[in-house]
Amino acid sequence: MGKLSQTAASARFVLDSLRITTLNPFIKPAPLGRFLTAGAMTSAAFLILLVLPLVTSQSYHWGACPDPKIQPNFNIEKYLGTWYEIEKLPASFERGKCIEANYNTRPDGTIQVLNSQFYKQKFRTVEGTAVIPDPREPARLKVSFSYFTPYAPYWVLTTDYSTVAVVYSCTDVLHLFHIDFAWILSRARFVQPQTVQYAKLLLAGEGVDVFRMKPTDQLGCKD
Repeated sequence: MGKLSQTAASARFVLDSLRITTLNPFIKPAPLGRFLTAGAMTSAAFLILLVLPLVTSQSYHWGACPDPKIQPNFNIEKYLGTWYEIEKLPASFERGKCIEANYNTRPDGTIQVLNSQFYKQKFRTVEGTAVIPDPREPARLKVSFSYFTPYAPYWVLTTDYSTVAVVYSCTDVLHLFHIDFAWILSRARFVQPQTVQYAKLLLAGEGVDVFRMKPTDQLGCKD
């Protein structure tokens, strides 16, 4: 087994151990030293230190990111405006209620992204920037919320521009596993159950695990 493969196997063993014991507090983990070499333990531990904050709050899966089909002939001008979050995969940066996103074009051609939520008794807003790296695929946007963080994928899988949009994002970690995000958005705070079911079926058909998707609380929110 090569060094990278051994590290991957070690990281997988450690993460699975962490995941199992996190989900079931009655299971006592076996000493890792019984199964891993010292070098593999060091490499795996380094990887875990990098990703541990993500493991318990995000949706992660082994292997590379899926490559879902995106909205054909996507029109960013029609997509601009306000979208309300209906359901999502877990995201550590979205823990509040009344979550919404507003998109507007800037004079320099980039897209202003204003995300807001009501969290810990306060309305909180964060501003980001979205760009379209390849005009031939305008539905594959990239978004960043800080000068110090790289742009992350923001792929519009489908939208009718007036009712619903399904958005997916995925981050590949050293080709060992990926962390994915998915959002069901609407122009209204509430949608019909069949709309949510349609969006989930679309995501599942593209290889996205929707088991952990949770509804966003939009009750009592002010427009």
